[in-house]
Amino acid sequence: MVKKYYTETIPDVEKDLNTSLADGLTNDEAKKRLEKYGENVLAAKKKKSMFMRFIDQFKDFMIIVLIIAAVLSGVVAKEWTDAAIIMIVVILNAILGVFQEARSEAAIEALKEMATPNAHVKRGGAIVEILSTDLVPGDVVLLEAGDVVPADLRLTAAHSLKIEESALTGESVPVDKSDETLQGKDVALGDRINMAYSNTNVTYGRGEGVVVSTGMNTEVGKIATMLNNADETDTPLKENLNHLGKTLTIMILAICVIVFVVGVLKANPADRNSTLMINMFLVAVSLAVAAIPEGLPAIVTIILALGTQTMAKHKAIVRKLPAVETLGATDIICSDKTGTLTQNRMTVEKVYYQGTIHNDDEAIEETNPALLSMVLANDTKIENGGDLLGDPTETSLIQYAFDKNIDVDAMLDKYKRVQEVPFDSERKLMSTVNKDGDNYFVAVKGAPDELMKRVTSVVVNGEISPISDAQKQDILNTNQAMAKKALRVLGLAYKKVDEPYDDPSTENVEQDLIFAGLVGMIDPERPEAKAAVAEAHSAGIRTVMITGDHQVTAQAIAERLGILKPGQDKRVLTGAQLDELSDDYFTKHVSDYSVYARVSPEHKVRIVKAWQANEKIVAMTGDGVNDAPSLKQADIGIGMGITGTEVSKGASDMVLADDNFATIVEAVEQGRKVFSNIQKAILYLMSCNVGEVLTVFMMTMLGWDILAPVQLLWINLVTDTLPAIALGVEPVEDGIMKRKPRGKKSNFFSGGVASSIIYQGILEGILVLGAYQIGLHVGPHIDNPSLQHGDALTMAFLTLGLIQLFHAINSKYVHQSIFRKHIFSNKWFNGAIIIAALIMSAVELPFMTKFFDVTELDGGQWLVILIAGLCMIFIVEIVKFFQRKAGKE
Repeated sequence: MVKKYYTETIPDVEKDLNTSLADGLTNDEAKKRLEKYGENVLAAKKKKSMFMRFIDQFKDFMIIVLIIAAVLSGVVAKEWTDAAIIMIVVILNAILGVFQEARSEAAIEALKEMATPNAHVKRGGAIVEILSTDLVPGDVVLLEAGDVVPADLRLTAAHSLKIEESALTGESVPVDKSDETLQGKDVALGDRINMAYSNTNVTYGRGEGVVVSTGMNTEVGKIATMLNNADETDTPLKENLNHLGKTLTIMILAICVIVFVVGVLKANPADRNSTLMINMFLVAVSLAVAAIPEGLPAIVTIILALGTQTMAKHKAIVRKLPAVETLGATDIICSDKTGTLTQNRMTVEKVYYQGTIHNDDEAIEETNPALLSMVLANDTKIENGGDLLGDPTETSLIQYAFDKNIDVDAMLDKYKRVQEVPFDSERKLMSTVNKDGDNYFVAVKGAPDELMKRVTSVVVNGEISPISDAQKQDILNTNQAMAKKALRVLGLAYKKVDEPYDDPSTENVEQDLIFAGLVGMIDPERPEAKAAVAEAHSAGIRTVMITGDHQVTAQAIAERLGILKPGQDKRVLTGAQLDELSDDYFTKHVSDYSVYARVSPEHKVRIVKAWQANEKIVAMTGDGVNDAPSLKQADIGIGMGITGTEVSKGASDMVLADDNFATIVEAVEQGRKVFSNIQKAILYLMSCNVGEVLTVFMMTMLGWDILAPVQLLWINLVTDTLPAIALGVEPVEDGIMKRKPRGKKSNFFSGGVASSIIYQGILEGILVLGAYQIGLHVGPHIDNPSLQHGDALTMAFLTLGLIQLFHAINSKYVHQSIFRKHIFSNKWFNGAIIIAALIMSAVELPFMTKFFDVTELDGGQWLVILIAGLCMIFIVEIVKFFQRKAGKE
């Protein structure tokens, strides 16, 4: 059982770890413990070699199907060109996969690099500097501002100590630390004020602590363990392609068996010999090869790559190609609050003085005591004429003055600081004594409840008078009302004295104060975030906010963003409350909660898994070390490019260059477009291949002359690639963000695509067979049966190739009509169709006819081909019309 050192007294911790707070461990004891506990480093999962990663790429079902097709095409059907094309596509796809995988395994390495190289410790009574890797439980570590905490520590001394823990807890402001013993068995990570955790940053003050955990036993080590053990979730795209591969295999095997069996049975019994068997087997294999869209993996990769370029322009950097399409299927966006939904900077929103709450956009007098107290009792450094360095709370007060066009530098020159009483975490106040002409102005700021204990006067109608109990209560009530709106409230007070203090201590400086006001600050929501949440909602996507901040803050921000409606307290769950719920109960009721506060890394993973157990596709945002396990667990992890740690970026599928929630919603739109365009490409390729298979199959079954292998190969080469890729750059369809998420069980054949592939493939085959039959009865060779058959086969060949290009126009919309204003707005598509049509028709050039075994056609025969292509468009349009009437959109 892991000890909860935050509940133990300092003497108990000292005794339990068998150490001395005064002298630290002896060198001999430290050496023994280093052998026992190991180095203070993070262990990483054993990496696969590049060769094994390359081999793993060939375990994909679709890839296996393509390899089998290549072998059969080359060895059996002797179509070595076709086999070579398939293998080139497969190998390129594998190389790309290895490259992506190598880039995505940087999370643990980034965690290791975060460790501070040195630590100041007490060893044998002396303060020495050692490598942080040599720290052991029981070591006494000294901390000061600027240090990175080298291990998990139980603090034994804290002097105005503040530690920034946002990377671990998600809390947006540094935490005031103390050495006091905490009560309670399960204190949230962000509330353990007597603990300092590995890889967090000391921003203020100094302190001492005894090491209680090192390496993989630290809180960040637990995160590394979760990263190593995180489930590798298949993306919807990968699942869809696997499903497509299995469907193709079944279809291909069925075709082979039917053609082989029927062909053998139709032959005369006397002809049923080994030669017939081999010939029918070759026919069956040729049809199977024709049925496989061998360029599909490459086309999908190209469409995804184009999608990543578009997303990059919208500030979304995709690290793993399938993430592009996964976004489009998102049902749930679990978003961190700080920096994603909010601006990650404290901002003054309300100022209370003279009995009234004022908004941040209202003017304020330069001599107002509230403003003077904000600026003077402040340690912010102003550099380069306006860059603010310091505690986020204090910098927000200076920025407020800047926004009111106050010359802060001039004010600080006028009110020169001569004395100060620094901030202390116990009294929670800070004071400065400033020259004010012949007198001195004492400025005080701090926790309102502590400040009001020292206030004795208040200004009423311009006159200073003693403050009554009722007036004090009104001020404290105002403080509570502001706090309930998630504002971080500071009290402001002042007084004027004739001369500096001989002993500037809290006992004399911070007494008999005049109340100046209250100032309420908040990390405000991003202006565009509320609209983005609403747009996600209209797209059927639910936004869930997860934060390390307190419940009141989380709820208030969620209400302002529209994630919660006012009064929906029951939709807010804290980490402690989540711990009390069983996995089974939480999985069934996860949809009841929209906001999570004071959560730990384990909670985030649990939330993601609960939604996934409900068949939802989950996107998770995060910027801290604590977010890495949930980013990896989610269907798509979204890291922050500006505030994000290298750990969170390494565990992510996508990184936001602007840390903006609105960018996620834009990326979802692009993801939906990518899926839609891949679906269009599959509809086009598969229906065309069905048409090819049906044409050759029926010709074989009817005993007609059939198309030559070189003709089928040419059609595949010309019509499969360029038009399909061009469909991949189709613009976003109108209303795509008004549709509900397609659901985890959907695939590329959903939404009527499967039935469209079948009927369109059959239609294509019928039109080609019709052109062949017409070709037997029209043209200049009507009196020469041999040449007439050549014309008919040529017409069938060209109709089969060119009708597919007409059909590519149909495939721009699965159910919508193509007859619209901007149907030809995609210049890449227009160019692809024109180029493919010219290449397809090039077989009619005199020097090409012999190579492709075709004849030169006259105008009437070309007219038949053209009419067949137009029939393909108009018949599909008629079917789409009735589909829309039936509600299949």
